[in-house]
Order: sequence, then C-alpha cells, then structure tokens
Amino acid sequence: MKDIADFTPPPQAPLRPPAQVMRLARMGSMFPTRLSFLRSLIRRLAAEEVTVSRPVWEMDADGFGHAVYSLVLGGHRYSLVAVSTDLPPEQRTDRVIATAWDSAYVLFDGMPDADDIARIVASAPLQEAARFTERDLVLSRANKSVRLFAHVTESLRAGCQPNEQMIRDVGYLMRTTAVYGNGKFGIADRAVIENRPGLEGPFAAEMLTVWLIRHFTHELAEHVGGAPLDAPLKRHLGIGNSTGLGMAPFLVSHPVLLNNWMLARETALARVCAIESVDAPTAARLHALAERAAQHLGEWQVPDADHQRRIVALRGDWDIFRATLDFGGPTPLARVMAAAEDQSLDLQELLAAMLIEPFGDLVDGLAECMGDPFGPMTLPLRDTAALRSRIEQYFDWALTPDYDAADHCGQFWYVSEAKQEPRLGLRFEEPGAELESPLDIARRVKALYRDIGDGAQPVSALLEQHPEHGLAVARVQMADRYPYGEIRDNLIATSCLPIDMLRCKLSFFGASKFDPKSDRWTRITLCQGAPLAGDLATGDADDWWLPVFAQ
Repeated sequence: MKDIADFTPPPQAPLRPPAQVMRLARMGSMFPTRLSFLRSLIRRLAAEEVTVSRPVWEMDADGFGHAVYSLVLGGHRYSLVAVSTDLPPEQRTDRVIATAWDSAYVLFDGMPDADDIARIVASAPLQEAARFTERDLVLSRANKSVRLFAHVTESLRAGCQPNEQMIRDVGYLMRTTAVYGNGKFGIADRAVIENRPGLEGPFAAEMLTVWLIRHFTHELAEHVGGAPLDAPLKRHLGIGNSTGLGMAPFLVSHPVLLNNWMLARETALARVCAIESVDAPTAARLHALAERAAQHLGEWQVPDADHQRRIVALRGDWDIFRATLDFGGPTPLARVMAAAEDQSLDLQELLAAMLIEPFGDLVDGLAECMGDPFGPMTLPLRDTAALRSRIEQYFDWALTPDYDAADHCGQFWYVSEAKQEPRLGLRFEEPGAELESPLDIARRVKALYRDIGDGAQPVSALLEQHPEHGLAVARVQMADRYPYGEIRDNLIATSCLPIDMLRCKLSFFGASKFDPKSDRWTRITLCQGAPLAGDLATGDADDWWLPVFAQ
C-alpha cells in the first residue's frame, strides 16, 4: 500500500470561480454527471456483484398486495417492503395534500420477519400519519403513470410488447412523491448508516430505495400483464418523481454539503480540462456522447411551453456546436470549454457534464469527498475588521440589493404547520411573514455589514450588541473554507425561481428529463437507462449518462 505522502493529485486547470458557478441561473441549467449519487451507487452495486432476491410476493391478479426484495451491500442486508393498494382515481394526486397513494415503501435494515412485514404493510400506506422504527431506513410512496401502466399491462395480456413511442414519451411506470430519510416520522437517523460501506455517500440509502422501487414496478407490470417486458423497454423505464419546494431549502441549510458537491464537480471538470491530449478512441467516445446528448434532447418533451422552447433552443444550439467539436491538439477539453463561453448556460453545463463522462479513472474517486462527516470546520475571525474584509471579498454580491424594496424582499420562506414542509409566501400579499425561515442569507449579511461600522472590535463584542447577526457571522466565517457553499443570489427576491435550486439538487441525484409544472415544482425521471438487477455484472453497468431509447 502506498503511503499517503507519496500521493500526487492529478493535474488540474483552474477551477471555475464560485462567482460564476453559484448563480441560480447556472445552477438551474445543470445536468447529471458520473459523480451523481445514483451513478456512484450503481457502480458500487456492480463492483460488489450484488444480486437481488424476492423472498416475498403476495400479490393478487390485479397487482394489489405486498412484496419484499432483499440484497447485501457492503456486508449489510437491506430489504425493500413494497405495498401496492387499490387507489380510487379521485384520490390520486401528486400534491402534498394527498393522503393515499398507489404504492408505499420502506427500506428495512436487515431481513424483515413476518411481524415486521405485517407492521410495515399496515403503516407504510399511511405515511406521515403512521410512526416507524429505527430499522426503517427510508420511507417512500408512489403513484402510477396510469395511462402507461394500463397500456403496458394491456399490451402484455394481448401477447405483444407496449408501444415504443409511449415508453419514450413517459419513461416510467410510477413516480414517487416523496423519498424520506434521516429520522423523519420516526425512521432511522442518518447516523445509523452513515459509516456503512455503500451507504456512506449522500442520499445513498434513498437512491438504493428508488432503484429497488423501479425493479418492483417492472415486476408488478409483468405480473399484472402475465408476460415479460423486453429488456430494452424495461431498461428505459425509470422511476418518475414529483418534487416541490420541500427540497429547495436544503441547499441553503447545508452549505458544507453544497460546497462539497459543487467542488467535486468543478474539480472533475478542472482535471479533465488539464488533460494534455486525447487519443483517437477517447475522441471517438466524446463524439459518440455528443450524439447521444443530441438524441436525449430530441427525446426530451415536456408540456410546459416555455420550458419546451428552452429545450428546442438547446437542441439547435447543441447541433451547431457539436459539429465544431475538435479534440485534437493540446489541452483539447479546456479549449472546447473555452469555445462555449459565449453559448447559453444550458449548453455550457451540458458540455461540462459530457466532458467529465469518459474519464472515470480520473474523477470517480471525487465521489468519496461529497459527504459532510464533520460539519463546518472554521476558525473564528480575529475581529470585525477581518469580518468586514471577508464580507467584501465573498459577499460583495449581497451588498448591492436594497432589501427594503418590494422586488428584493417580495418572497419569504416558511414551514407549513400542516405538513412540516418548506413553503414560499408572497410577503405583501399573504400572511405568515412573521414565521419566516432564515434563508435570507444575503439580506442578513448586508445587515451585519451595516452594523460592523468602521472600527475594529472582537466579533464576540459585536454579537453581544447584535445577537441577531449570529447566523450571518457563521456564514461569513465559512466562506473562505467553503467557497461553493453559498448560493450567490437573493433568495427572497421576487425574481428568485426555486425551480433552479430544485434542478441543481436533483442533478446531483442523477435526475434527467426535467418537466417543470411551475417555478416551484417539477417532475423528473430517475434510473432511466440504469442497469437492471440482472445487468450489474455486465460491462455497461456504468454507461447510462443521459439515457436514450435503444432498439
């Protein structure tokens, strides 16, 4: 084993600065990469040659009942208990007010016995209305894509495979409306699994749950249809997801995680941009990926007219740009990225994700740096003069807006009493601003800067006079060590679009086919193109970036 002192990090080009990367418009243009959590999990499953068993299948002919799937990862056994119910059409909704769903799931720590299964079958469909145990690691629920599920099962009953165009257009048999972890509703805290091999990465348990749910949806459709789905169709059927405002504040309240995710991604890009030359097979691979991206964009259709126009614009821009791609000469990837500087943010971020893709040996290890095992590790600033200087260095963007102007403070974040979920209110039209959550980092930093004054005193003395600045001081002290931990936009401005925060986070999950329903919630597809349980031992278990329909 090499001594760590002998380790020499790979060469890398300069990182793109946080002032460029950490803007909402760019974050809302991000695409999944090979560092996304689903990709990292699937690589781990493939490396361990994990097999999935189905010890329990108690389903009636119509597909209602329960099943258990089990696997061993990192020396620990985990089981998905899936419960399928007969949901009346009038109760089916993806909105947070829902109280019933087509299916519900628990990822269980170990192999559940009969009593465990009976408890979960009774409690999982109730979701928030039930309580769970520390052996329940993840709680989820999903609704059918009724049109596609019915078409698939009817086609199989008729002795034929479902329509390929419908598979392409929808891309999933069910979509989850929540995947809860980390102690919610009494399930296990993150600390129970955070050091377990295979689940130590961010959201690894949740991603494992989603991958197993996808496996269940395939087998449920085949059971109801009475025949198997063709493998290419099955592989293109991922899991849908409906995600709203509940996910957005996470990026603000977990600045160390956000920094580590972004830093890993930017470091990966910087490493590939430092590559001095690429050989012919690698250049061919990059061109093939560019063609795949073009096909993916062509298959990406959404009902929202504004977002569809954005996709169509990106298709056209990408077709023109990829025709100019040249991977010859010195530092070709850096040169290609530089050539995109005058292109749209969508194209730039698609290109960044593509350039990272062929270089797993160079970048995959960065996935191990994307967690936050210790929390913020910062040194206190010596006095308010140093505090003022750091604000001017890292938060100059926060000092410009007039936060008394309606446009710059027109929204406020709060937590709903009914669902205990983050929400966004209109400050001058809706009640509740007195319950505002502290996501207004920019406004708080400007208020802190105003109260610092021109002199120098201990920061503790300032906080004794102005205890309301505690959060702002903490964020400023973190900025030097975690430069990618702050979204450099005013999150209470009327111009703030939460959908940009959602897309950023979901891209790290590995989401694609973003389908915004408003600027506050979106549908996505997860696991589309991902290996099936029987594919993990094959050579292409990691080749599913921006999946496309394969004949």
